[in-house]
Amino acid sequence: MRIAVLSDLHANAQALEAVMNDVVNQGCEHVFCLGDIALAGPQPKEVIEYVMAQNTWTVIQGNTDKMIAQYGPEVIEFLDAQYPIMANALADDVLQLDDSHRAYLADLPPMLSFDVEGCTVLLVHGSPRANNEDILPEMPLEIVEEIIEGTTEKLILCGHTHVPCGYQTNTNQTVVNVGSVGRPMTQQPKACYAIVDFSQGSFEVRHRFVDYDNVLAAQMMSQRGFVGADRLADLLLTPVERHI
Repeated sequence: MRIAVLSDLHANAQALEAVMNDVVNQGCEHVFCLGDIALAGPQPKEVIEYVMAQNTWTVIQGNTDKMIAQYGPEVIEFLDAQYPIMANALADDVLQLDDSHRAYLADLPPMLSFDVEGCTVLLVHGSPRANNEDILPEMPLEIVEEIIEGTTEKLILCGHTHVPCGYQTNTNQTVVNVGSVGRPMTQQPKACYAIVDFSQGSFEVRHRFVDYDNVLAAQMMSQRGFVGADRLADLLLTPVERHI
């Protein structure tokens, strides 16, 4: 069974469309989505509604999905103290979203564990310990093993950092960060996702990097007009840092 694994869509409809065209061309039979569907991108309403309409997808909740679902003064205060542009983006996003969108995000599970063709799989957004914990390239293996301690699944799929990577642990577990569809933080700002081929208890994972119209996406992002929207637009063209 061939499954596409998407994460961190971040309201980028242009990137999502390009990725889904590639998913179809690659012959994927199912989609896992690891969350962060809407925040800080050009089209939050459109992207949430696209995901909501995909009844066959398996979707979990990302940390920014939870922020939107729990939107209020405490969430804004928390974000504003660390990433003020993201606080501005969140406040602007919720103006475009209604109760049905927020209810959908609120009801998403934080993680899921199941069996795919004899292989146990764990879906998380950040890590098994927290939805905002980073699993990044070139981390010491012992740190990765500490992060996943207590899990038993053969394959752990995550996102959150927007940077693809993978690890094979001494516990015979594989940890793969699938990267980001909507806000890729790689040298070439291509939309990124992963494909997993499952067969009789084994699996093979590969990342896919997909060209999309990031110039149009950046123009649409800039036109949103809140303080910091231009900065978020620039990052779609030239990624330099994940947190701003």
